[in-house]
This record gives sequence, C-alpha cells and structure tokens, in this order.
Amino acid sequence: MAVTAALAAGILVGTAATACSRNGKRGLTLAGSTSVQPFAEKWTDAYRARRPGLSIQVQGGGSTAGVQAALSGAAEIGMSSRALTAAEAARVIPILVARDGMAVVVHPTNPIRALTLAEVRSVYAGDRRSWRDLGGPTAPITIITREDGSGTRAAFEELVMGGRQIAAHALVQDSSGSVRQMVAADPAAIGYISLGLVDVTVRAVALDGIAASEGAIDAGRYPLVRPFLFVIAGSGHADARAFIDWVTGPEGRELTRREGLLPPRAGS
Repeated sequence: MAVTAALAAGILVGTAATACSRNGKRGLTLAGSTSVQPFAEKWTDAYRARRPGLSIQVQGGGSTAGVQAALSGAAEIGMSSRALTAAEAARVIPILVARDGMAVVVHPTNPIRALTLAEVRSVYAGDRRSWRDLGGPTAPITIITREDGSGTRAAFEELVMGGRQIAAHALVQDSSGSVRQMVAADPAAIGYISLGLVDVTVRAVALDGIAASEGAIDAGRYPLVRPFLFVIAGSGHADARAFIDWVTGPEGRELTRREGLLPPRAGS
C-alpha cells in the first residue's frame, strides 16, 4: 500500500513539473480518488473556460495516494472519497466539495429491487452465495469490490461491513467505472459505486427500504453517504485555493448537482 502510494506520488512529480513548464503556463494537478476523478474532470473542464492560461491535470491513484501526493507536493490538490484518518488530518487540510451517495448496484435483469444493509453485509462477507437466498433466482452471486486503498472500499467497509472482512472470492476492480462495467456484463453480479455514476447499464437497489436518490441523501435518510474531499497541504497553492473556491461557489455547486452529487450543506 505505502509502496503504491509512493510510486504514484513519484510519477506525479514529473507530470506536475511538466504541466507547469509547458508553454510557460502555470500548472495545477489534482490526484487521488478514482471516484472523485470523473467529477473533478467535469469541474476542471468548466473552470478552464474561465482560466485559459492555467494548465490543469486530473489523475487517479486512490484516496491514500491522493493524500500522499498533496503532502509530497506532487499535486496541489489531493482527492479523497473517504474521511481522513487522524494521522492524515493532522498533516493536511480536508475541504468538503461534495456529498456522494454510494449505490449498491445489480444487473438490470436482476429481479431483486431492495436489500437490507444486513443482507448486503452477508453477501459481501460470503455468508450468502446464491441469489435464491435473497428471494432471487438460483444463481451464484458474483461479488465485485474495489481494491485495498480505495476510498470507496474504505467507506463501504465502514458503512456496511461493520468490522467483517469482504470475502476472498470477491472480484477486485481498480475503479468505480470498472465495477459498473463488470456488473453490467454479468446478470448475477453485485457491486457498489457512486450514485452519480449509475446509468441505464446497472440498477441501484433500495437499502433498508430507502431508494438511492438525491432527495433521500439530502434529507439524511439514505444510509450510504460519504464525503468527497479535496486535500491541501499548509495554506495551499494560490491557484488551488481559487479553484476550490470556484467548486464550492455558486457555479461549481450548480455543476455538482447536475452531475449527480450534492454540494456541501450551507455553512459546512
């Protein structure tokens, strides 16, 4: 884990330096959570129209790597889709830029429309191996999960697993997009992704009787909600601060909602 984060940070150092020097333009690099990444790309695309002289790059690597990249200076902004650990929070500054509902998704042909959190936990712990155990067809359940170090996995383990381990036979993917693709291709699969990434290729199941929706998240009723954080070291780079102010300001908040996330609550 630490080696992976260090390698990711090392790669980003050269990329950030290149971005700063190319054509004499100033550069801004965001790195970290692959769940935050597609939304960060939307934010940066919109922001570039306002700052055409600023070169901005967005890279993945995972939440842990994002924190390390911010600490090392490899990225001006780290991205995390989980709350920081106490050790991390003592060294960097987290800024909440969005709230994300995590959806538990199945194939569109799966007749299962709702599960309890206890049922999801039992599936991912390996206690229930067939959809028949949940009122579905007689078919073995294909469990799709994220890799160790993923903020999405860390949030899922905290909010769903309750200290239990994800079964060793689960298939591991390195991005939410890959999880969605795997579930879309397998009628017997189950996975978890950002609610903002749910499309017609998969279906989100209701959890504990609550459908995955923006309204349920905003009302505090939906059980799987995690923070999307930008992370900076020290006082932060001036361009990074300006970009963060835009993301959390009126234009950025409007775009956040259009992309299926919820902006921070007023005053947070």
